[in-house]
Amino acid sequence: MSVTIYHNPRCSKSRATLALLEEQGVKTTVVEYLKTPPDAGELERILGLLKLEPRDLMRHKEAEYRELGLDDPALDRAALIRAMVEHPKLIERPIVVSGRKAAIGRPPERVLDILP
Repeated sequence: MSVTIYHNPRCSKSRATLALLEEQGVKTTVVEYLKTPPDAGELERILGLLKLEPRDLMRHKEAEYRELGLDDPALDRAALIRAMVEHPKLIERPIVVSGRKAAIGRPPERVLDILP
């Protein structure tokens, strides 16, 4: 089975997670999500697999989070997902998807729980 990693090569946790997958001999599809962001449907699927709400998958310390007012509790799910699609830097990383399971690689070893 192949797994997909939503990867940012500039992020040390993302690089460490990818290296861990390679060490495990896992066939990995790498999606550099800053270059090829997931669409709203894919983000919904990932959120479902992670059992998270959109705000839980966002990087709250990014400037865009504050600038876009994403801490406003009045924003609905669709608005938060749209913000992540339009500003993929807001998406927590790395995300690894394996079949019907997903994990955020923080720490990288967390992804081992979802491998086949």
